[in-house]
Amino acid sequence: MRVYERIREYVATHGLEQQTVAVWAGLSRAAFAAMLEGRRRMYAEDVRVICLALGVSADEMLGRTDGAPPAERSGCGRA
Repeated sequence: MRVYERIREYVATHGLEQQTVAVWAGLSRAAFAAMLEGRRRMYAEDVRVICLALGVSADEMLGRTDGAPPAERSGCGRA
């Protein structure tokens, strides 16, 4: 699942209005709607402000919820 799909699902399942979340995140409703539809690229800063507005971690929205640091998940780590 893509980041915008996770955010869109979160907004819908928590009964939030896109307009409200957009205001909380400091985004225009049109820009936020376009992001959630996959018509506008979502940059790291967009994910950051949206997650802050929703009170969730960016890791959760990025699908990183297993609790392991990124290096451990990928098998790449320092010895």
